[in-house]
Amino acid sequence: MEHMSFLVAVVIITALAFDFTNGFHDTANAMATSIATGALKPKVAVAISGVLNLAGAFLSVAVAKTISGGLVDEKAGIQPAVVFAALIGAIIWNLVTWLRGIPSSSSHALYGGLIGATLVAVGMHGVHFDVVVTKILIPAAASPVVAGVAAWGATKIAYRMTAKGSESVNTKGFKAGQIASASLVSLAHGTNDAQKTMGVITLTLVTAGAIAPGSNPPTWVIVSSGLAIALGTYLGGWRIIRTLGRGIAEIEAPQGFAAQTASATVILTSSHMGFGLSTTQVCSGGIMGAGKGGRTGQVNWSTARRMAYAWCLTLPAAALLGGGGALLVDRGAVGEVALALVGVGASLWIYLLSRRQRVDAGNVVEASTVGEPTPLTPVPAATGPIAA
Repeated sequence: MEHMSFLVAVVIITALAFDFTNGFHDTANAMATSIATGALKPKVAVAISGVLNLAGAFLSVAVAKTISGGLVDEKAGIQPAVVFAALIGAIIWNLVTWLRGIPSSSSHALYGGLIGATLVAVGMHGVHFDVVVTKILIPAAASPVVAGVAAWGATKIAYRMTAKGSESVNTKGFKAGQIASASLVSLAHGTNDAQKTMGVITLTLVTAGAIAPGSNPPTWVIVSSGLAIALGTYLGGWRIIRTLGRGIAEIEAPQGFAAQTASATVILTSSHMGFGLSTTQVCSGGIMGAGKGGRTGQVNWSTARRMAYAWCLTLPAAALLGGGGALLVDRGAVGEVALALVGVGASLWIYLLSRRQRVDAGNVVEASTVGEPTPLTPVPAATGPIAA
């Protein structure tokens, strides 16, 4: 019993550590375009995003229930050690993609870890594949397209509506709008992504017999999850902010406003419906659509392809990591300790690698460096109110 209680505490701490990595991995979703256009200073942007991520965590528990009682079968014999293996796999994948500046999905890393660990631990019957398809895979495919099309249309409309106005006045107005839309994305992100950690902790408590199956996340779980993702957001994932802000398209204020508004709408709608979508994919799709709808219509498809590869790899890669972790913890306490050492060692190694080439608030808007995506070369704006 003492071992089980200790393991549950370790799993909860690990879940909050994942939540923290989710925060700094996904800060870019809300604030990359606002930082790129100068609407917000980098440190101000991440502070606003952190506060609103915390607030968003209290708005809904629909996504949390999808994870705790929908994705895997609570009654299939899943133990807290299995959740621990899933979290270690998700954290390692998050850190690898962060090091490379790739805006991959923290959500899919978590789902993949859970699926892989559950398959190894209890078999196929432990995963609800119908939920995987309807609540994860279909939204993953549709959401960036929907956000992209909406952002493309909104960008076209924005440029046409302001074609006869003063460019400086228009830019100032859209930058003010970006602050509001970026704040809305941050709120939406907290609503969607903080819930995923709530769901994992709730699942752990159910498997340990601490709460009944089907329970909502306890209040302390909601508060701690919100605080963890807010802290991670405040520290800022500068590498990924650089990729989304500069690597996909040269974003002007109207485009940033359109991308953020479209993304927030998609995320909030999906959160209300309990879809555990990737906010990273939604916001990336919005930026691509806004880039295509801009004056030049230029999008860096090389970076976009690199991101798409990571999106396709994330769920299976995290599943492999989670499954490998489940094999370790199946050996008992020795395996659990070994997995913890693997997680700490891998995290420390990745952190030390990141120090060789630092990206922070002071250089996030500078040209990319080795290992980072190359920014677009600005193309002269088309004549007339908007490019054809």
